[in-house]
Amino acid sequence: MRTARLVTSTLVLTAHGSRDPRSAANTRAIAGHLRRVAPEYAVRVAFCENSTPNLRDVLSTVPHGRDSDTVVVPLLLASAYHARIDIPAMIAEAGVDVRVAPTLGEDSRLVRVLGERLTSAGASRFDPELGVVVVAVGSSRAAANAQTATIAAPLARGTRWAGVEVAFATQDLHPSVPEAVDRLRARGATKLMIAPWFLAHGRITDRIAAYASHAGIPMAEPLGAHRLVAATALDHAESALAAPAAA
Repeated sequence: MRTARLVTSTLVLTAHGSRDPRSAANTRAIAGHLRRVAPEYAVRVAFCENSTPNLRDVLSTVPHGRDSDTVVVPLLLASAYHARIDIPAMIAEAGVDVRVAPTLGEDSRLVRVLGERLTSAGASRFDPELGVVVVAVGSSRAAANAQTATIAAPLARGTRWAGVEVAFATQDLHPSVPEAVDRLRARGATKLMIAPWFLAHGRITDRIAAYASHAGIPMAEPLGAHRLVAATALDHAESALAAPAAA
């Protein structure tokens, strides 16, 4: 059981940001969940672009210093451009000394949520004719895409599915969604389902949904503001707070 204490630490949940309001709403819902389950922390929301408040602006208003208990928590599924370039640059521009948690990554709890979303959309774990296409946004960094692709094995574990393929929505990245569909059909899948490896709906998931509708393929919901998404973010934040401060 968690023990409440006086608020001494600030968690700045930092998402990509989008012109689609559903994305920011999802981030704020995750923040609201954390405030309920971990009231000992002050939880703030920030974005890298397109949504407000911007991370730079939020960092100007939170406690910071060499022994700061402020931690930036990237609500990002991959260690790609925003995690590796944007967030460190914004922290440097803000001139603050804060801790930074790792991205959410391929945490087993998130894979579990993805499985739940598929089940809710009608997928049976015991269907040998089903092929699942997990669609991520993709990155120009090949290592990030390779890491994302590792979610296929744990998602398929314990099922009788014909297979799981990870595809990327960004143009010119491979496999694309149609390529992944073709691979699964070649492996014997006669039924297909698309699972978006996204935290929230937005313009990219709308594009994926349009493809799915045209192809007659059911599509599950994104991970959303699930309690396990919030739990993963909280664990990453607490690990960063527990680590020795940088010299």
